[in-house]
Amino acid sequence: MQEIQDYLQKEVANKSIPGAVLSVSKKGKTVFRESVGYASVYPEKKRMTTETIFDLASLTKVVVTLPLTLMLLDKQFLSLDTKVSRFVPSFQKEGKEAITIRHLLTHTSGLKAHHPFYKEERTSNIPDKIASMPLLAFPGKRVIYSDLNFILLHHIIENVTKTDLPTFANEQLFTPLNMKQTSFSPTTGSYASTEWDESTQQYLHGIVHDENARYFGGVSGHAGLFSTVEDLESFSEMVEQNGFYKGKQLISESIMKQSKQSKTEGLNERRGLGWMLKDYGYASCGERFTSFSYGHTGFTGTSMWLDPMDELRVIFLTNRVHFGRENKEIIRIRAELHDLIKRKTERI
Repeated sequence: MQEIQDYLQKEVANKSIPGAVLSVSKKGKTVFRESVGYASVYPEKKRMTTETIFDLASLTKVVVTLPLTLMLLDKQFLSLDTKVSRFVPSFQKEGKEAITIRHLLTHTSGLKAHHPFYKEERTSNIPDKIASMPLLAFPGKRVIYSDLNFILLHHIIENVTKTDLPTFANEQLFTPLNMKQTSFSPTTGSYASTEWDESTQQYLHGIVHDENARYFGGVSGHAGLFSTVEDLESFSEMVEQNGFYKGKQLISESIMKQSKQSKTEGLNERRGLGWMLKDYGYASCGERFTSFSYGHTGFTGTSMWLDPMDELRVIFLTNRVHFGRENKEIIRIRAELHDLIKRKTERI
């Protein structure tokens, strides 16, 4: 495993990333868990550790919003064919009346990828604002990866449960999984710094990087979660075991298996429920992971990939935006690193 450590050290030395925490598990056993580089370089250097808390960015989608939605599907409070218009009546027009929970989870709603809510006057009803936006494709016809889908799922979860997202997540997910360092809007801990923020004239640490999530008060279905590698190992163990964790079934085996299966074959991108699936072109898990692999990435530099065929799990956390969001080295690094890990764990 020294070659993996050397690879990461080289990328830190080349200033491709400030630092990283990497966890590799094979057949249920952690075979590598190390930190390299720095949690912050500016305004002063601070070493990265395996206890560093990361802004997960879009990993929020699969670590919080997806499992909570699956729980509601399990309990039949929702079905995949439940219409969004049931919870947001303004969706009953212009083709949006066809949009279902399935479309939101598979990013086939036809909604655009992003909208800068943070640049606008404050509005109390974000779902209605989304309903006013034109569709880019008819629901079910095209994959358009969109934050708006998971912003809507956040609204639906709170509507069904009559509970705010952080409270419901703590009760149903974080506490049962013993994820003690996982939260929205954290108050204590040692954080990986993200980008320089013009509005506050500081490097962000412990404050969410995503502008929309910050605009929403730090809590959203698409971004805003903070966590550590150890907590994500616990979450991933539950996912690998299809909803089962330390003697308790949190989510049914059937819906967990379904979430990892392609729901978009024949479309422009392979997607499960929430999960990215290994695609036929470039994939952030490299070339060697099998086509059964599933995972997700986060804009700040985080990612999680699992290959059930080899029982291999890789959690790779970086704060690449600390050097500026235009730093695109993470695209190359993710693919190279996962290929290297696949080679080095073949005989384990």
